[in-house]
Amino acid sequence: QVQLVESGGGLVQPGGSLRLSCAASGITFSIYAMGWYRQAPGKQRELVARITTGSNTNYADSVKGRFTISRDNAKSTTYLQMNSLKPEDTADYYCNAVFSGLNYWGQGTQVTVSS
Repeated sequence: QVQLVESGGGLVQPGGSLRLSCAASGITFSIYAMGWYRQAPGKQRELVARITTGSNTNYADSVKGRFTISRDNAKSTTYLQMNSLKPEDTADYYCNAVFSGLNYWGQGTQVTVSS
């Protein structure tokens, strides 16, 4: 059974930081490209950041320079370090794993940026 379990969300003030984690089980983690997506109320889900099996990364323009995605294959975990958070970063954040035709999602973790 494949599971992607996100953690690390919460309430933070503008300018603050959070680190999200996504622990994977039931897959050969190292062969999956991993991504973080987010969905704000009333909006479509959007890509935040993605990391390939070779640790190449790409980011949404809105988070470049503030967010960093990384992976630890030994721990089957991917991370999203979020710095300089803004109210517009408020959303549910979802972990995604992709390999060939396989595509898995976590249940999401909520991030709220507010004073």
